[in-house]
Amino acid sequence: MDFDRVYHRRGTNCVKHDLISFEGRPEDTLPLWVADMDFPAPECVGRAIQKLLDHGIYGYSFPGKDHRKAVQGWFERRFGWHTEPEWVVETPGVVFALCTAVRAFTQPGDGVMMLTPVYNHFFEAAEDNGRRAICLDLEPRGNSFGIDFEALERVMDEEKPTLFLLCSPHNPAGLVWTEEELRKLGKLCFDRNITVVADEIHCDFTYPGHPHLPFLSLGEEFAQNAISCTAPSKTFNLAGMQCSNIFIPNPVLRDKFRRELTAQGAGGINLFGRTACQAVYEEGDEWLDELLVYLKGNYDALVEFVGKELPMLKVKALEGTYLAWVDARGLGLSDEERSTLLRDKARVWLSDGVTYGQAGRGFWRVNLACPRSVLMEALERLKTALQ
Repeated sequence: MDFDRVYHRRGTNCVKHDLISFEGRPEDTLPLWVADMDFPAPECVGRAIQKLLDHGIYGYSFPGKDHRKAVQGWFERRFGWHTEPEWVVETPGVVFALCTAVRAFTQPGDGVMMLTPVYNHFFEAAEDNGRRAICLDLEPRGNSFGIDFEALERVMDEEKPTLFLLCSPHNPAGLVWTEEELRKLGKLCFDRNITVVADEIHCDFTYPGHPHLPFLSLGEEFAQNAISCTAPSKTFNLAGMQCSNIFIPNPVLRDKFRRELTAQGAGGINLFGRTACQAVYEEGDEWLDELLVYLKGNYDALVEFVGKELPMLKVKALEGTYLAWVDARGLGLSDEERSTLLRDKARVWLSDGVTYGQAGRGFWRVNLACPRSVLMEALERLKTALQ
């Protein structure tokens, strides 16, 4: 795969690129914001979809044995995690699954806990469904972050959440939780009867020395108190296909989740999404391995450029995801001034850190999943704007 090739996506109703015009931004804006890659999916997706098109009938479908085998095989192969076919519940997306889980496992007014800054849909999944978002800020640790477990325990006992939304790997901080951290968190939740919903959509994006550990693989005690939300969408740039696989080993939790799906009228997922999912989980390993090397190269290029040319910025360590977390507080600018700098002077679209909670104020999230030439052009523009 030639990840250096620049593909033009304008005029395809692409959120990442076509919203530039819709929002009235400068037409030559470089978008490095929403978590969407500027790389085509592996060729196996096109082959599988073409076979479906050649058949020509797109009626109701269900996840057959081959699909479930492909999903199982991926997680066994990539993570050494054995799953069972009956654990899997398909949904149109992970955000859809988060909202479903909030409604299925909590009552209006209940507390939903999360570690901030965090993916903005965590707040929405709680608050838009009449629950309380309970936030604990990540603790700065050198060039990274961690969890203050004493504070976490104190907040749990004071606020009494009934659900914990865990982002693993963590978006936007780029953390891959260690086994020790996951076990500490899992034990605190288990002892307080707090159900864990692990958003593991970025699990395939980790870098040397930081292996991802599926939360449900920690042991039976934790597996029976949690669900895991996964999807091929981030990994293979298939977000428009709308296919997610939610692992729920506990039959009681699984029944509650399914009943909530039924209540929403959710009757299965897109046939094309299911087809693409099976294809990449059967044939996508080599493509992904090449992509991970390229993404690490983009991150290294970002760190090198910022260190030499933009020392007032600080790039946080990236253990997982393809989203770099950059501390821009050293610029000494207000929120409005930072926004103007990016939008009108640099003409670069980055995600404002405050999108992910007050703990993200003054940070930028940079999407590294683009050709390196695009990333470097964005950095040069930022350098010129600051000069």
